Amino acid sequence: MPTKEIERKFKVTGDYRPYISRSYRICQGYLSSVPERTVRVRIKGDRGYITVKGISSESGMSRYEWEKEIPADEALDLLKLCEPGKLIDKTRHIVEIPAENSPQGHAGVFEVDEFHGGNEGLVIAEIELSSEDEEFVRPQWLGEEVTGDGRYYNSYLSSHPYKEWKDSAIL
Repeated sequence: MPTKEIERKFKVTGDYRPYISRSYRICQGYLSSVPERTVRVRIKGDRGYITVKGISSESGMSRYEWEKEIPADEALDLLKLCEPGKLIDKTRHIVEIPAENSPQGHAGVFEVDEFHGGNEGLVIAEIELSSEDEEFVRPQWLGEEVTGDGRYYNSYLSSHPYKEWKDSAIL
């Protein structure tokens, strides 16, 4: 079912590990990586997914997203059709921020992606929100906000690995 994805994205500069509730490996590739319509194939743990995303809003916080679970063997076959040399390999950590007076027992859930391969050294945290102006607890380990910075989109990182530009003076 089509939805609107609203999220904010940050570099990670501190220790989030004490708050990890679970982790899993993700391998993904792109059948199309043009910003107007990215089509992603993903293996997340032992499950397959295909996702279509539209272009980001002006703020970079929201965009159209459609995702469907598919059999993992079909996702593996589709990964073979993805744009060559553009696979993303990362470990996703689900990080719950504790809050004493929250009915859920936490103040927010972040997905922290620890990248491997050509993007080694990059750690990004994302939080999904119900609106662009929703407030959330900002843990101390969050660094610079990179919401809307296209260099930190997985589709960009798949063809412009972080290791190649992270130390560049022209960022």
